[in-house]
Amino acid sequence: MRRSGPDPFAAFGLAGEPGTDAFWADVADVTTPVATPDGDGWATLFLRRGSRAASVVFESWSEPVPLRRWGDTDCWYAEVRMPARLRVTYQFLAGEEAYADPYNPAGAGGDRSLAATPDAPAQPHWPLVGATDVLPLPRTRLRWTSERLGGRRTVRVHPVGGGGPLVLLLDGDDWLYLHPATAAFDSAAASGEIPPVTLVFLPAKDRGAEFGCRPALWEAVRDELLPLVAGSGVPADPGRTVVAGQSLGALSALYAALEFPDLVSRVACQSASLWWTPEAAALPDPLGGPVGGTLAARLRARPDLSGARIAFDVGEHETRMLPHCALVEGLAEQAGATVRVSRSASGHDRAGWRHALLRDVAWALG
Repeated sequence: MRRSGPDPFAAFGLAGEPGTDAFWADVADVTTPVATPDGDGWATLFLRRGSRAASVVFESWSEPVPLRRWGDTDCWYAEVRMPARLRVTYQFLAGEEAYADPYNPAGAGGDRSLAATPDAPAQPHWPLVGATDVLPLPRTRLRWTSERLGGRRTVRVHPVGGGGPLVLLLDGDDWLYLHPATAAFDSAAASGEIPPVTLVFLPAKDRGAEFGCRPALWEAVRDELLPLVAGSGVPADPGRTVVAGQSLGALSALYAALEFPDLVSRVACQSASLWWTPEAAALPDPLGGPVGGTLAARLRARPDLSGARIAFDVGEHETRMLPHCALVEGLAEQAGATVRVSRSASGHDRAGWRHALLRDVAWALG
């Protein structure tokens, strides 16, 4: 068996000759990737069994990392240095095929896995979901044909703890099919960490068009979607609606609090795209424009946000996002909003937004 140098696996507690059945049996008894301390971060070993070359592809934190082959065996590996406090989504890419890590029980949809450094904070209430698991869907399904937005979409509604204030989850399909939000909210409510709420999963058809700083989405929510929810028979209190969004969805949620204060006054923003301007998406470097983008310019006019509760969260590893977020956070507070600011152990990644989603919705409801 032709080798490729010193055994890199022993330092991670893996015994046996790499590529043998005994080695893979040992791997099956641990959760991959495997991490060991490395200075102020972690050396992290990714393993894949197969015949074709492949790479580890991360959601946002790093460029793809090619896997190396151990001799002429079916063992492929990469040792990746990760910083302290990181939770990340990843997948293997072999040619055109992308798939989850079969040795990692934590999945996100059918072709992604979740990894966290040992010092990353826990995410209670989010159940372990494998790549082959099918998440249960809320029983209430609304067919929304929107005159303002065009097209039809399916909106799911789920009462948590008997139902209560509406929680509008933007990019709702991600929270239905990739991350089990219904189970997480049910668990958090059962433990008393959030009050009863009614979740409304709003899917996006065109994120770039719908989540920019434009009124059409929020006019449609006000005049079309909320009456549809009210007529569904699901217990819900629209008087204290929380809008929760991530990335462009978080930008849109904050825009709604500014421009539709009678509709949206409680917001949970994770990694909001606060660099956004109408021209930014067409630029070679969208984040290189005016700090805080369009919403910072709007907030400098000091609108009255005295009735708003706004929770801001952004990944501590999103270094280029931090100046945009910090400026808007400060301006929102100066405009009178009650503001909560936090930083999650992640990059621009839904895996890192999950705990903040539960915590910040509870805080927004007061």
